[in-house]
Amino acid sequence: MTKQRIVTGLLMGALTLGSFAARAADAPAKPPAAVRGTITQVNGAQLELTDRKGEKRDFTLGDHTTFTAVAQGKITDIKPDSFIGTAAAPQPDGTLKALEVHVFDPSLRGSGEGFRPWQGADGKVGTMTNGTVGTLVNANGRTMTVKYQNGEKKVVVPEDVPIVTLSPGDRSLLKTGAHVIVFPAPGGSEPAVAGRVIAGVNGTIPPM
Repeated sequence: MTKQRIVTGLLMGALTLGSFAARAADAPAKPPAAVRGTITQVNGAQLELTDRKGEKRDFTLGDHTTFTAVAQGKITDIKPDSFIGTAAAPQPDGTLKALEVHVFDPSLRGSGEGFRPWQGADGKVGTMTNGTVGTLVNANGRTMTVKYQNGEKKVVVPEDVPIVTLSPGDRSLLKTGAHVIVFPAPGGSEPAVAGRVIAGVNGTIPPM
C-alpha cells in the first residue's frame, strides 16, 4: 500500500508545475515559487520589490544571480530557425494556440528546451514549448512548427498575442519601477537569495 501511494504521488507531481513534498526521505523539495512584482528599491546587493498582491518582498543579489532582459517584441521577430518559447493552450485539432511568445537572443539558444505543463501569472494552465522554429506560414498571424529534442509541436500564433524578446542582462536592469520576476535560489535563507531575475526594459511587463 505504501509503495502504491508513493507511485501515485510521483505521477501527480509529473502532471503539475513543481514537485509536491513526498513522504520519502530522499524526495526533492518543492522549488521556491517565482515572485512577480515591481522594484521599489535597490541598495547594493539588496533588492526590494512590491509583489502583485501589494506586499513588500526582499531579496539578496548573490555572486551567482543571473539576469535576463525582456523587451517588447513584434510578430515579425518570429522567423525560421528562431529559438522561441511559447505558452499555449491545446486545441481540439491537436495544435496549440499561443498565449504568449518569447523570442530568445541567439546566445540563449537551448534555454529550457522541451515541452512541459505551465501555469501563468493569472493562474491559467496550459503548456510551455521551448524549441526551434521550423516551417513558418505567415497568414492571419503565424502558424509554425516548434522542434525540440525528439519532438515537435504545431503552434498557431494569433496577431494579438503578446510577444517579447529575451536577452542576457546585468544588474543595470534593476531600476526603480521596473517590472521583474524573481526566482529565489534554493536554500531558504532570509532574505531569500535571487537565483534569477527577469526584468522588463522600457516599461515592459514580462508576460510569463
